[in-house]
Amino acid sequence: MSGARRSIATTDQTLALLGSGGANRGRPVDVVGGGIAGLATALAFGRIGAEVTVHEQAPELTEVGAGLQVTPNGARVLDGLGLAEVASRRGIRADAVEPRDALTGRPVTRFDLRKLSGPPYRFFHRYDLIDMLAEGCRAAGVTIRTGQRIEPLGDRPVDRADGALLIGADGLHSVLRPLLNEPAEPFFTGQVAWRATVAVESPPVARIWMAPGRHVVTYPLHGGRLNIVAVREQADWAAEGWHHLDDPANLQAVFADTAPELRAILGAVTSVNLWGLFRHPVAQRWHNDDTAIMGDAAHPTLPFLAQGANLALEDAYVLARCCDTFSDLPTALARYQALRRNRVARAIGAANANAVNYHLAGMQRRVAHLGLKGLGILAPRAFLGRMDWLYGHDVTARV
Repeated sequence: MSGARRSIATTDQTLALLGSGGANRGRPVDVVGGGIAGLATALAFGRIGAEVTVHEQAPELTEVGAGLQVTPNGARVLDGLGLAEVASRRGIRADAVEPRDALTGRPVTRFDLRKLSGPPYRFFHRYDLIDMLAEGCRAAGVTIRTGQRIEPLGDRPVDRADGALLIGADGLHSVLRPLLNEPAEPFFTGQVAWRATVAVESPPVARIWMAPGRHVVTYPLHGGRLNIVAVREQADWAAEGWHHLDDPANLQAVFADTAPELRAILGAVTSVNLWGLFRHPVAQRWHNDDTAIMGDAAHPTLPFLAQGANLALEDAYVLARCCDTFSDLPTALARYQALRRNRVARAIGAANANAVNYHLAGMQRRVAHLGLKGLGILAPRAFLGRMDWLYGHDVTARV
């Protein structure tokens, strides 16, 4: 390593250089954030020879109480990072997505996810995905430092060696995003969400229980748990961030008029988190000459398309490959933003549209449900074809 490498931690570690490497071989890289985005980025760089340190403010890498969906576009990245086998063990392969009428409990239609091309669509507990990424990082020689809170220090929150790359994978409240962009206030969408898991056995199906002004998404996790995300429209503001505890009775009251099966699922909830849903603009600038942001730090998305983690996985792969292809960092980082910005903007737009479609009422609701039913009966592959721009995308073949 050229120059003295200084950071917020106490000691440095000699990192193994794996793979043949291009411009990244031996490049010092500091990643701020040890969640899915940060660990995927660290692994992508580490596997092609960079000397990577992850700085995570929490005392340990952990994620509890929540699931996520890894769609084929995200799964291609896991495969590209050498995690295909472990992903098959630690995730649950999804059979279908099933929109349902939450008031009657009847399925509206069913779309067979097994017919998607590429790697399987899977359900994961967040802890499992973080743990497998962390294991991959350690095997690739990445240093992970916990208890490392990063504070803005002028325009250099982390002291770095000459030529080092700093990556902000630190989420909604990123320290690095404001260094690259003017302040942009998010706005409350008029929707709040609850997140919980319950001990309920379920087939490997993502169910979307739709009702006027609200909906619930359920899907299984390992260990006989069912993941629940419930959303409703309301005028009262709620704090952003899903670590705010709420009374399960509040969730249950909102869906008290729904079908017995859904009421039974929600009735089993004993602990639940509530958060307000805010819309954040996609960052105008994702980089300067030696700093980049990615994942939620660059483009937060609402949870209506199951793409937050998947877009972060894509970002990680593209960023690492661009930096490996171009030795000049400003050129590499400009290429990264050019490849990613339009795609994430399209995905965020689709998520915003679902926020409306799941909550229709009256005649609009009846017409939409009939349309979905007809699509499922007459042209089930058409739905999957409409999603090919999202699920069929392969960043491992496009950089």
